[in-house]
Amino acid sequence: MEKLVEYIVKSLVDHPEEVEVSSHKDKDAVIINIKTNEDDIGKVIGKNGRIISSIRTIVKNMSIKSNKKFIVKIG
Repeated sequence: MEKLVEYIVKSLVDHPEEVEVSSHKDKDAVIINIKTNEDDIGKVIGKNGRIISSIRTIVKNMSIKSNKKFIVKIG
């Protein structure tokens, strides 16, 4: 799932070399953290949060097959 999020984010930003996607397990979920250049954060979030919402929807739909809960955060 990490690779999918990384691929999507890198295709959106101007500085793909600065994109870092990591994940760690929490109690009942896997948290995926996205870090990018400060100039590119707006591109990942999108107008009214539409891009990040779409990324979260894709991850949620992919996670149904794996029976795990994934949470996507930008930080």
